[in-house]
Amino acid sequence: MKIVFTGGGTAGHIFPIIAIVREMKKIHPEKDLRLFYIGPKDEYSLTLLSQEGVKIKLIFTGKLRRYFSFKNFLDLVKIPVGIFQALFWLFVLAPDLVFSKGGYGSFPTVFAANILRIPIFLHESDSVPGLASKIESKWALEIFTSFEKSEYFPKEKIICVGNPIRKEILEGDIEEAKKIFKIQGGKPVILILGGSQGAQSINEVISGTLPDILNDFEIVHQTGRKNYQTVKLQSEALIRPEFLKKYYHPFPFLNETQLKHILALADLVVSRAGSGALFEIAACGKPAILIPLPSAAQNHQVKNAYQFAKRGGGEVIEEKNLKPHFFLERLRYYFDRKDILEEMKNNSLSFARPKAAQIIANYLIDYLLQITKKK
Repeated sequence: MKIVFTGGGTAGHIFPIIAIVREMKKIHPEKDLRLFYIGPKDEYSLTLLSQEGVKIKLIFTGKLRRYFSFKNFLDLVKIPVGIFQALFWLFVLAPDLVFSKGGYGSFPTVFAANILRIPIFLHESDSVPGLASKIESKWALEIFTSFEKSEYFPKEKIICVGNPIRKEILEGDIEEAKKIFKIQGGKPVILILGGSQGAQSINEVISGTLPDILNDFEIVHQTGRKNYQTVKLQSEALIRPEFLKKYYHPFPFLNETQLKHILALADLVVSRAGSGALFEIAACGKPAILIPLPSAAQNHQVKNAYQFAKRGGGEVIEEKNLKPHFFLERLRYYFDRKDILEEMKNNSLSFARPKAAQIIANYLIDYLLQITKKK
């Protein structure tokens, strides 16, 4: 029983694969289950997959941007090269199915799988699919979606399950979080997430509210690796008086252990609106202020965010309206009205679909077992 996973571009494509892999191993722990990944090089993501026992085959991938860029010319060469590489690996590995998480990094592998008549399953995280997912949906047997209202796909192929999240994210411990992050206590804890790469605009708003925000709140801030040193130096210069510095905890990136514990402790989360972040926040029952990335393909983060807000789990502040003092006043508004905050927690939890990874894993294992019986 062999499965090839593919997807790519960001950690948002990799974390759901990891969640599904873990569930598959629980359902079918036998050694005949062999898992592979074919996709672009990304050191962090590939390390995570390797730790799960997934064997990795790297290929070239290219991104087709819907605006003029000289990179498009180079990527137009990479795509056919990647397809030939994927054809080679799929022929050698001879998998029983290919599971795609979408994204430009998945296209060569899915295209090659279609040529070789290998069954394809697709999961689309966002409410609006990207170009790769739209094309791949024509070849997929089934399409798993995160949102009930998903645009473009044929209804007869859709199975709405939510976005697969790592169950370990739900195992956080408040006391452990206090130790890891050196939480001072006495103030509400706000978790700031900008995605795996961080978010420059969110970082600037936080810097713009220092030290005022620290008078009322304790902040754990994922800045992004590239932005960490800049944010740290700015905070050291801006935070006065000195004693307020102990209430600000910047981190370049939160690993799985750190994230699960701080999600247990945080009173409110400020985040981009990628599907992975949304469903993890919801599964932990956290109210959220969502700041969708305006440049996201198909405007999908804005649409994701408003679907979450429509269910009452949080508020959307679009980036054009994101000003330091307005942001601070919204935080104060919610913590002055604890009844609204409590209602948001409950609504956030009702949005969650924590069994998505288990449902997909069961579906794929059942499909593989049926194929095995026929053989």
